[in-house]
Amino acid sequence: MQHAVGAPLPPPHQPGRGPAAGWSPAGQYPGQQGPAPAPGFAGAPVPPGAPPTQAPQHHLPPHQMPPQPPQYPSVQPPTHPPVPPAPDSTGHVQLPPGVSVAMPSPPPASGAPDPAATTLAVLLIGPAGAGKTSVAKYWADHRRVPTAHISLDDVREWVRSGFADPQSGWNDHSEAQYRLARRTCGFAARNFLANGISCILDDAVFPDRPVVGLGGWKRHVGPGLLPVVLLPGLEVVLERNAERSGNRRLSDEEVARIHGRMAGWYGSGLPIIDNSQLDVATTARVLDDVLARSIASPPQW
Repeated sequence: MQHAVGAPLPPPHQPGRGPAAGWSPAGQYPGQQGPAPAPGFAGAPVPPGAPPTQAPQHHLPPHQMPPQPPQYPSVQPPTHPPVPPAPDSTGHVQLPPGVSVAMPSPPPASGAPDPAATTLAVLLIGPAGAGKTSVAKYWADHRRVPTAHISLDDVREWVRSGFADPQSGWNDHSEAQYRLARRTCGFAARNFLANGISCILDDAVFPDRPVVGLGGWKRHVGPGLLPVVLLPGLEVVLERNAERSGNRRLSDEEVARIHGRMAGWYGSGLPIIDNSQLDVATTARVLDDVLARSIASPPQW
C-alpha cells in the first residue's frame, strides 16, 4: 500500500541496530506538514553524474515555502582620517642623519668649558696595554651626558669566519678589514653625535703609518674629533699585556716595537697622558682636564 505522502516510512527499529542505511531524518512522516526532500538535498539520493537541481518551490503552497533571507541595501564603510599615534606609543622615529663632526665651539670668556657636560667626539690613542679601553669605558660611564664607547678592536672582531688577524701578518686582507672597521666606527660615531650622544673611540693609531693614521679618522668622523694619546712606560705596557688572553695578547717583542713607534707622538702637538702611575679613575679625570684645554684651543692635526 502506498501512502499519501511520497516519502516512504522508515523501517521498523530493531534492537542493537541504528537507522537503515540511506535514511535521512529529513523524510516526512504521515500527517507532518512540509515538503518532501527534493533531489540534490539531504534525504534524497542523487543519481551518479546527475547535476543537483533546485526544489520545485513554485509548486508549493505559500505556507510551505522556505523562508527567504532578508535583503539589505549595500552600505559602504565610512572613511575616517588617520588617527595620530598616542604620545607613549612606539613607531617610526625620525633620526637626524649623521654628518661630519665640526670643531667644538670655544667656551665663553666667563669660564672654562666643562667636558663632562658637553657633547664630544674623542679618539683615545695608545699602544696595546696602554689602558685605552678601560679608561674609555670608565670615562663614558661617569659622564653627565649620554656617551657611547666604540672600540675599533671590538668592531674588527665582528668578522667571525674569515677574520684577518693583524698578528698573523699585515696584508691586503687585514688592511681591508681594518679600513672597513674604522669606517663602520666613523658611521656609528656620526650617528650618535647627530642625535646628542657623545662618543669616545679607541685605536692604536701610529704617527708614521698613514694606513693606520689620523687621516682616516678625520675623514670618517670629522675635524671636530679630539685625539688624545695614552702613553705609559714600556714596563707598564708589558705588564698589562701579560694579563691579557686570546688574540688580544701580543708577544713582548711586538709590544716593544709598537711602543717605540708610538713615541713619535711626542712633538706632534697632540696631548699626551703618561698614565704609568695613574689608576683608571684618575686617568679619566686627567682626560677631562686635557679635553677642556683641547676645546679651548683645538689641536692642529
